[in-house]
Amino acid sequence: MSELLIGIDIGTASTKAVLATPDGTVLATASRTHAMSLPRPGWAEMDAESLWWGDVVAVCQELVPQAAGHRIAGVCVSGVGPCLLLCDEQLRPVRPAILYGIDMRATAEIAELTGRYGAERIVARGGTALSTQAVGPKMLWVRRHEPDAWARATRWYNSSSYAVAKLTGEYVLDHHTASQCDPLYDITTRQWSADWADDIAPGLAMPRLVWPSDVVGTVTAEAAAQTGLPVGTPISAGTVDAWAEAFSAGVRRPGDLMLMYGSTMFFVQVLQRLRSHPMLWTTAGVDPGSYTLAAGMATSGSLTAWVRELTGGASFAELVTEAAATPAGADGLLVLPYFAGERTPIFDPQARGVIAGLTLRHQRGHLYRAVYEGIAFGIRQILDFLDQAAGPATRIMAVGGGTQGGLWTQIVSDVTGREQLVPDQTIGASYGDALLAAIGAGLVTADTDWARAGSTVAPDPANRELYDELYRTYTQLYPATREHMHRLAGIQEAAF
Repeated sequence: MSELLIGIDIGTASTKAVLATPDGTVLATASRTHAMSLPRPGWAEMDAESLWWGDVVAVCQELVPQAAGHRIAGVCVSGVGPCLLLCDEQLRPVRPAILYGIDMRATAEIAELTGRYGAERIVARGGTALSTQAVGPKMLWVRRHEPDAWARATRWYNSSSYAVAKLTGEYVLDHHTASQCDPLYDITTRQWSADWADDIAPGLAMPRLVWPSDVVGTVTAEAAAQTGLPVGTPISAGTVDAWAEAFSAGVRRPGDLMLMYGSTMFFVQVLQRLRSHPMLWTTAGVDPGSYTLAAGMATSGSLTAWVRELTGGASFAELVTEAAATPAGADGLLVLPYFAGERTPIFDPQARGVIAGLTLRHQRGHLYRAVYEGIAFGIRQILDFLDQAAGPATRIMAVGGGTQGGLWTQIVSDVTGREQLVPDQTIGASYGDALLAAIGAGLVTADTDWARAGSTVAPDPANRELYDELYRTYTQLYPATREHMHRLAGIQEAAF
């Protein structure tokens, strides 16, 4: 009887899972689509019970029968994060989960906690300035605005740790996810900052800290009845989806950088040693004892989907063809991609999208290409910050659904002047989860890498001068329109 692994990733738009062998061969896949709730401008939530756990149950029920005759030796779940899911003693959510940095409700609490603890001290202790990505301010927001829900809560979870709790009954959180739950975690000691945790979340127990590949428990009889997984199956801790995806792509050595083209754009660079930058997130890594620098944009694939829906629902293949037929620079059309506020590099929840230079002669292909280029200019800004903090990346691995088709990755290389590598295996975070499960189960060594080399995207120097000129305009456009954006954002928020 051979041994198999299941990796599951709870993403922003879908849950994906793989059934794999210990050498990385994928035998089967499963997926379920879902949607987040946007109840107010700047808010982003999910129903953890029906979506997160419901999807885990569904993909397990699909994959487990395909493992018939083999032993499932380990399961690992990653997911969107850092999120805030508050639950009672019976593991029942007391309110919908508040999502990561795309949920921007806690701006007042961010300012309050920064003033209370001091911006420099927060960065020195936690590695990262407070932003909409931080969990601590969202806890304070719930305490202040939803006291009844807070009073019922006894524990808190991320998407992956909630799945682990439902599977095993264990209350744990991996070091990486914890290191994004600012300002609750001390990056220098790799422990909870007990004084700040008690101040922000009095009465709320902190989970036991583990590393993503650690086996933290086994499948209970109740979870087995729902999922079909055998009782006693080992469960590894898992982590945030972007880091599991970086792991799947072999981004594990100092200087490696993952550029993830997903619903949002995400960056993870592995560090030689602990470093911080006020415009970036310093976190614990996936491998025990490692550190990373990270950054995230609030939109990317979600913005391309918006254009698709707005312009009549043409297929993405049609839109890419039209954009490819449009000259570089989209005939003078420029987009600021701040349609959901922005995380890195401006950390402004009241930022709004701008489409500048529109004329009657611009067509759908122009707009789609300008969106690609606008996101690429944002990527260039962030890469400059990463260079300042840790030195230029020695290897950039491009992953995610946006790498398909080739046009977007080519535009990013042209705008940034950087070469990108696209791995041969592009399944994503669930593939990294399966590897983490294999490591946790002791089936492979901790340094095992399933990533395989794929294609290389090199910059085209013919477009560099034009993109340099547009980049200068791009960086000037936000400061020039910021006041107007905020005024319009206020009108939008007043409607609720």
